[in-house]
Amino acid sequence: MVKLDTVLVTGYSKAPQGTAMYEVYKHTGIVLEINKHTHIIENVEFVFITGLTNSFFEKLMIGYCLNDGLESLIERIKYHYIAPSQQSVIVALQSAVQRFWDNLKTEEDTVILR
Repeated sequence: MVKLDTVLVTGYSKAPQGTAMYEVYKHTGIVLEINKHTHIIENVEFVFITGLTNSFFEKLMIGYCLNDGLESLIERIKYHYIAPSQQSVIVALQSAVQRFWDNLKTEEDTVILR
Protein backbone atom coordinates (compact mmCIF):
# COMPACT_ATOMS: atom_id res chain seq x y z
CA MET A 1 0.00 0.00 0.00
CA VAL A 2 1.27 3.48 -0.91
CA LYS A 3 1.97 5.87 1.97
CA LEU A 4 0.18 9.17 1.47
CA ASP A 5 1.38 12.49 2.81
CA THR A 6 -1.91 14.19 1.97
CA VAL A 7 -5.44 14.22 3.34
CA LEU A 8 -8.74 15.15 1.72
CA VAL A 9 -10.92 17.55 3.65
CA THR A 10 -14.29 18.95 2.71
CA GLY A 11 -16.28 21.99 3.63
CA TYR A 12 -19.81 23.07 2.76
CA SER A 13 -21.95 26.15 3.01
CA LYS A 14 -25.39 27.21 1.87
CA ALA A 15 -25.48 28.43 -1.72
CA PRO A 16 -27.04 31.86 -2.26
CA GLN A 17 -30.72 31.80 -3.13
CA GLY A 18 -31.58 32.80 -6.66
CA THR A 19 -28.53 31.11 -8.17
CA ALA A 20 -28.50 27.99 -10.31
CA MET A 21 -26.28 26.34 -7.71
CA TYR A 22 -28.93 26.88 -5.04
CA GLU A 23 -31.77 25.72 -7.27
CA VAL A 24 -30.00 22.47 -8.13
CA TYR A 25 -27.81 21.65 -5.12
CA LYS A 26 -28.59 24.05 -2.25
CA HIS A 27 -24.93 23.99 -1.12
CA THR A 28 -21.44 24.98 -2.16
CA GLY A 29 -18.86 22.30 -1.48
CA ILE A 30 -15.08 22.24 -1.60
CA VAL A 31 -12.64 19.34 -1.48
CA LEU A 32 -9.03 20.15 -0.61
CA GLU A 33 -6.06 17.81 -0.84
CA ILE A 34 -3.59 19.14 1.71
CA ASN A 35 -0.09 17.93 2.52
CA LYS A 36 -0.09 16.96 6.22
CA HIS A 37 3.55 17.97 6.71
CA THR A 38 3.89 21.15 4.65
CA HIS A 39 0.24 22.29 4.95
CA ILE A 40 0.25 23.19 1.25
CA ILE A 41 -2.91 22.80 -0.84
CA GLU A 42 -1.96 20.28 -3.52
CA ASN A 43 -5.32 19.97 -5.23
CA VAL A 44 -8.76 21.54 -5.03
CA GLU A 45 -12.15 20.84 -6.45
CA PHE A 46 -15.47 22.49 -5.92
CA VAL A 47 -18.54 20.35 -5.84
CA PHE A 48 -21.50 21.60 -7.85
CA ILE A 49 -19.61 24.24 -9.84
CA THR A 50 -18.70 24.25 -13.54
CA GLY A 51 -15.45 22.83 -14.88
CA LEU A 52 -14.20 26.31 -15.77
CA THR A 53 -14.72 27.44 -12.19
CA ASN A 54 -12.88 24.39 -10.89
CA SER A 55 -9.87 25.01 -13.13
CA PHE A 56 -9.89 28.71 -12.17
CA PHE A 57 -9.86 27.84 -8.46
CA GLU A 58 -7.03 25.39 -9.06
CA LYS A 59 -4.96 28.33 -10.34
CA LEU A 60 -5.98 30.46 -7.36
CA MET A 61 -5.39 27.91 -4.62
CA ILE A 62 -2.94 25.12 -5.53
CA GLY A 63 0.41 25.76 -3.89
CA TYR A 64 -1.00 27.96 -1.15
CA CYS A 65 0.49 27.26 2.30
CA LEU A 66 -2.09 27.26 5.07
CA ASN A 67 0.62 28.26 7.55
CA ASP A 68 0.26 31.75 6.04
CA GLY A 69 -3.33 32.01 7.33
CA LEU A 70 -6.42 32.38 5.18
CA GLU A 71 -6.61 36.16 4.95
CA SER A 72 -4.52 36.60 1.80
CA LEU A 73 -6.18 33.63 0.09
CA ILE A 74 -9.63 35.03 0.90
CA GLU A 75 -8.59 38.44 -0.47
CA ARG A 76 -7.35 36.71 -3.60
CA ILE A 77 -10.71 34.97 -4.01
CA LYS A 78 -12.62 38.23 -3.46
CA TYR A 79 -10.49 40.00 -6.06
CA HIS A 80 -10.63 37.31 -8.75
CA TYR A 81 -13.99 35.58 -8.21
CA ILE A 82 -16.83 38.01 -8.75
CA ALA A 83 -20.03 36.00 -8.43
CA PRO A 84 -23.07 35.75 -6.17
CA SER A 85 -21.58 32.62 -4.59
CA GLN A 86 -18.33 34.35 -3.55
CA GLN A 87 -19.15 34.40 0.18
CA SER A 88 -20.48 30.85 0.05
CA VAL A 89 -17.19 29.67 -1.46
CA ILE A 90 -15.23 31.49 1.26
CA VAL A 91 -17.33 29.94 4.04
CA ALA A 92 -16.89 26.46 2.54
CA LEU A 93 -13.13 27.06 2.35
CA GLN A 94 -12.97 28.23 5.96
CA SER A 95 -14.95 25.18 7.06
CA ALA A 96 -12.63 22.76 5.24
CA VAL A 97 -9.47 24.42 6.54
CA GLN A 98 -10.82 24.43 10.11
CA ARG A 99 -11.57 20.72 9.73
CA PHE A 100 -7.97 20.17 8.57
CA TRP A 101 -6.47 22.00 11.57
CA ASP A 102 -8.85 20.26 14.02
CA ASN A 103 -7.93 16.84 12.64
CA LEU A 104 -4.21 17.64 12.71
CA LYS A 105 -4.47 18.70 16.36
CA THR A 106 -6.42 15.52 17.21
CA GLU A 107 -3.70 13.40 15.57
CA GLU A 108 -0.98 15.25 17.49
CA ASP A 109 -2.88 14.83 20.77
CA THR A 110 -3.28 11.11 20.08
CA VAL A 111 0.46 10.71 19.48
CA ILE A 112 1.23 12.55 22.74
CA LEU A 113 -1.11 10.25 24.70
CA ARG A 114 0.55 7.08 23.40
